[in-house]
Amino acid sequence: MMEDWNLIVVGAGVAGLTAGIYGTRSGLGTLVLEEKTAGGVTADAPLIENYPGFPEGITGLNLAERMVKHAERVGVEIHSLEKVAKLNLRSEEKAVKTDRTTYTATSVIIASGSHHKKLGVPGEEEFRGRGVSYCAVCDGPFFKGQKVVVVGGGNSAAISAVYLSNIASEVKLIHRRGQLRAERALVSDLKDQNVQVLWNTEVKKIKGDSKVGTVELLNNETSETYEIVVDGVFVQVGEVPNTQVAREAGVRVDANDYIIVDRQQRTNLKGVYAAGDVTTCPVKQVGTAVGQAIIAATEAFKFIKRPYYQV
Repeated sequence: MMEDWNLIVVGAGVAGLTAGIYGTRSGLGTLVLEEKTAGGVTADAPLIENYPGFPEGITGLNLAERMVKHAERVGVEIHSLEKVAKLNLRSEEKAVKTDRTTYTATSVIIASGSHHKKLGVPGEEEFRGRGVSYCAVCDGPFFKGQKVVVVGGGNSAAISAVYLSNIASEVKLIHRRGQLRAERALVSDLKDQNVQVLWNTEVKKIKGDSKVGTVELLNNETSETYEIVVDGVFVQVGEVPNTQVAREAGVRVDANDYIIVDRQQRTNLKGVYAAGDVTTCPVKQVGTAVGQAIIAATEAFKFIKRPYYQV
């Protein structure tokens, strides 16, 4: 059985929810599909301090929940735990096949977000869930009073390290370079929380028995290799865009698999838009995802309804 919609949004993270809100408010029959639970990776953030309107900061989970409630209140239909398996986007009527059914729509917005990048070192997969984690909020409480390391140098790594410093007995931040990419305010927070930064250091191997016990490190300046005792390894080294299904449908991506969009969030396929972390936008933040989604939904409305003011 096929269901016909004006607009289908793939992904229910910040960008997908925003697109759903704007699509529905403009009068479009809008469906948002999400293979996991609504909220996206934003829900994993321990604290968000740079989103306007929350001067005291807000947890990623709280912000995501607020956005989900907002979307539901305006009437957005959200199907969680429904994975998109295939897209047919080249015809005038788009088809979106999921693990449940097939939907059709006049326009599609791809807001499928990203997933956490892995280190790719021995022991990472073996100890995933047994000391190796990609989410400080999800798993941090399991390491109360223990020793942990955070791997990465951006905002996510710094935020996770600060958050964990209030739970663990010792937190070290491992960064392969001599300078962090994180915002200055977050670097200051690291110092205030006595988080030790291991500069120019790379994780070469994660070791243990039934769970993580040590990590083997390499100082890439001195070539020294050594081990430290840890109970947990939190990996925060960036994200990889979820574009496989879109690429298979003919959506153009760059060398790093991010969807190429223009200023109107249009892809290379007519009536197909993209927004959020899945796009080539160089700034991956909640604010930019919201802005892109607003543009995408507005352009989708113009594409579908052809209002008199459309240029």
